[in-house]
Amino acid sequence: MARIIKGDLVKLISGANKGTTGKVLGVTKDGILVEGIGQKHRHSKPSQLNPRGSHKDIHVAVPAHKVALVIDEKRGKTSRVGYIKNVDGGTTRVARQQNSKEIK
Repeated sequence: MARIIKGDLVKLISGANKGTTGKVLGVTKDGILVEGIGQKHRHSKPSQLNPRGSHKDIHVAVPAHKVALVIDEKRGKTSRVGYIKNVDGGTTRVARQQNSKEIK
């Protein structure tokens, strides 16, 4: 089960973009795709079909250990994510820094 899911607001806690926040566009096995972070150019070599070569913009994933879930958007407060068992046997995501406050 992923602790960060699509649609969450996350803050980068390390790296060149430390302190920036963004919405999660998707979660891959390589990491997390964050809106506006990780835009790169991919170049392709010239070939017979494409003699001039080309480049395209790609989205590079950020490693999951470099992001934290934002629980208070005004102050930018972050928290780790945990799980608790419900009475009916299901699980619910909770924020650890706010005494197990339920996350949407």
